[in-house]
Amino acid sequence: MNIPRRTVLTGAVLAAAGLSAAPAWSQGTYPQRPIRVIVPFAAGSASDIVGRIALEKMADDLGQRFVVENQPGASGNLGTAAVARAEPDGYTILVSASGPLAVNQFLFPNIGYDPLTAFEPISLLSTLPNVIVVNANLPIRSVQDLIDAAKKDPGKLNYGSIGNGSSQHLAAAYFEQVTGTRMTHVPYRVTGQLVSDLVAGQLQTSFQLIPNVLGQIRGGQLRTLAITAARRSEVLPDVPTVTEVGLTGYEAYGWFAMMAPKNTPAPIVQRLHAAYIKAMQDPATRQRIVGVGAEPATSASPAELSAFMQAEARKWGDIIRTNNITPN
Repeated sequence: MNIPRRTVLTGAVLAAAGLSAAPAWSQGTYPQRPIRVIVPFAAGSASDIVGRIALEKMADDLGQRFVVENQPGASGNLGTAAVARAEPDGYTILVSASGPLAVNQFLFPNIGYDPLTAFEPISLLSTLPNVIVVNANLPIRSVQDLIDAAKKDPGKLNYGSIGNGSSQHLAAAYFEQVTGTRMTHVPYRVTGQLVSDLVAGQLQTSFQLIPNVLGQIRGGQLRTLAITAARRSEVLPDVPTVTEVGLTGYEAYGWFAMMAPKNTPAPIVQRLHAAYIKAMQDPATRQRIVGVGAEPATSASPAELSAFMQAEARKWGDIIRTNNITPN
């Protein structure tokens, strides 16, 4: 049984000697009490860290605390489903990831909610691009080298991920689909062991999330080939994108978003959206997100996030079906 981990994030206290500040909210306006936030992954995970950074700054604007509960389990489905069942009053919201919000519905027979109808989208929070890395001792120095090696000996090259259906696995499967190559997938349960094997040469390549391998990249133990997103990473600005190195029609990255239960009143959703947009205008807050290997992102409107989620679901659903991907 997972015991939710609670952390209180406080807003700014407006006070000065001899002066009084007007209350942030008049009677009858939102929010009037702390807001509960469920993160369906463990404390210290990328979604947890990015969410806390954003919420900390949003609290300053909203004038209320956020109480974060980590509810990991079932690849993020348990905590995400809990918010789908919550009272739609604006006092329970969700910070979740592309898995529970777009991918998992195609991997599991029943996740307990429909990600496209169970929530009111608030905003995209950040994207987490994959970086194609290889063991530094291999003669593979470009994406084309990787394609050529995979085509020369189909199935000989192996790549690691943290499990079937993970963003790393899907990024690699999509790469194989686009390039007409075949490699051998080696699923792991622990990221640390995967990275150790990659550095040791037991794995040849991986389509890793940047935070997982940033230290090894900077230490010269892994060689970067490309970023699997449309633009370069602020963390690894010298690494080209897949498009820049000539691989078109391919893009893969994870993402995090903020959601509210379905039927949460539109003014509340808009207020939360506005608070997040304001938070992302703060350079220090953006830099903190960049510092953990993520790319700050915003949605111009909740409707834009809804359309984005629908497009992501179509894309990854097709890839999962085409490659017959099933969970571990």
